[in-house]
Amino acid sequence: MNPDAVYLVQTDTTVGFSSNDNEKLALIKKRPKEQKILRTVDSFKTLQNFTRIPNKHKKRVRSSKNSTFIYPNGESFRLIQKDSHFYNFIKKFEVLYSSSANEAKKSFDEEYTKSVADVIVVDKDGFYEDIPSKLFKLNKIRFKKIR
Repeated sequence: MNPDAVYLVQTDTTVGFSSNDNEKLALIKKRPKEQKILRTVDSFKTLQNFTRIPNKHKKRVRSSKNSTFIYPNGESFRLIQKDSHFYNFIKKFEVLYSSSANEAKKSFDEEYTKSVADVIVVDKDGFYEDIPSKLFKLNKIRFKKIR
């Protein structure tokens, strides 16, 4: 599998694009390259390679489902749980940038997304839009719900 390819895949939250190339994702979504894109990770251990998780929030992060956290270093990550169908995909890469499969500020268009993805990964359930992940901002002591 090529980690720099753009994959169209049903994630744990909604249909999305996944890739190691965040600039390519920004170009496909037609949004500024400076705008940060969250990363999905396959394990708590992998997450710790990229950011320091404040002690007060480790249990919350480890047990969270469908939640993205913005860490004190400004990076955002979503830990994929082993019981998620998306886990089998993400564990092959450990970490990938991930974004909803649409152009910025637009809804899902299956024809468009299939035309811009390098690889289409579809299972028996096909693609469907669902509720995006919850978003929280963490600091050493507090956490704040963003959406």
